Amino acid sequence: MHHPVDIDVHWFVCHTKPKCEKRFARLMESSEMQYYLPLLTSVRRYYNRQGKRIETKSFTKPLFPSYVFCRLPLERKMEAYQRDYVVRLIRVENEPRFLRQIDSIKLMLEAGVEIDLCPPLEKGTRVRISDGPLMGVEGVVENPENPDVIVVAVDILHQGVLTKIPRAELEIIEDE
Repeated sequence: MHHPVDIDVHWFVCHTKPKCEKRFARLMESSEMQYYLPLLTSVRRYYNRQGKRIETKSFTKPLFPSYVFCRLPLERKMEAYQRDYVVRLIRVENEPRFLRQIDSIKLMLEAGVEIDLCPPLEKGTRVRISDGPLMGVEGVVENPENPDVIVVAVDILHQGVLTKIPRAELEIIEDE
């Protein structure tokens, strides 16, 4: 996908207040500013007390909660703050890389493949297995290039056991 280049116009990551992403996107649209708000379609099923499904609702939610991407001329940057939806604007430093990543996200959303947001797993990230036969086991990501491989350590022996767990079954352990 080709993207225009203009020296005084830049892409920004707009950090919005919670639940203000769609309102901010409408503001950008009404101001005729270029923006991108990736949305996921989510389906929620509602059940009565007897467990019988009574309703199914479909709605869209931001892929990146509290973030909208917009392309602004520098002289119009302050307009993004006019309705009090935005906490701060972060200028994108490497626009070509950013645009490639956004194009990839657009392609995934348009293809309808199942996607979910997950933080990158760096070496040393503590994780807990959240599903399957090893549920509850804690370990450490050994290789960020292959985050499915975790090490379960036995500290006193200075030894570890490697195991491969699907990323979807890992949750990050926050500092306790």
